[in-house]
Amino acid sequence: MQIIHKFAVGIYPKAKSVRSFFALKIVLQNVYIFFMINKHLQHINNQNDKDVFFFMKKIKVLFLCVHNSARSQMAEAFLNHLAGDQFEAESAGFEPAELNPLVVRAMAEVGIDISQKKSKAVFDLVKRGDFYAYVITVCDENTAERCPIFPGVTHRLHWSFQDPAAFTGTEEEKLEKVRILRAEIKKKIEEFIAEHGERVQ
Repeated sequence: MQIIHKFAVGIYPKAKSVRSFFALKIVLQNVYIFFMINKHLQHINNQNDKDVFFFMKKIKVLFLCVHNSARSQMAEAFLNHLAGDQFEAESAGFEPAELNPLVVRAMAEVGIDISQKKSKAVFDLVKRGDFYAYVITVCDENTAERCPIFPGVTHRLHWSFQDPAAFTGTEEEKLEKVRILRAEIKKKIEEFIAEHGERVQ
């Protein structure tokens, strides 16, 4: 990723704004992802294993957001908690950051401990050669353009949720907003399970 960053910096003087720079960097990163996945798909085809998704014991789901510090972590935790016998969920982001402590606290309130979870970079999953039946972005509308794009998957979905990092107010007020977000994400996960869970072989 250092090469992509340097290349973007080299072109940056031609960019009109910082926003343009980040947009350029994301495009370059997505080109890299696409190249890596196509390369891996070619390897799978050579192994006569084109139907890899259909023989999964569990449906693999990847949740993506920018930092993998809140929304995607909550979605991953809820799906594994509520339907771990049917789905195998992971999460990642473009720019991994420390977990939001209010999110950790809110999830603990409902009996789900994510305190030991670490944010992950989407590129690490690409390098691992993993594939997913569903890739779900959970950015809010204002940052959707910065959400990672993960090519080569069966289904892509987008769920718009507010970023807890943008919540304002006292600590308790921000925690209450996180609780509301928690309920929204849980509801969406329950709907996803109801719609797609029966597809497990």
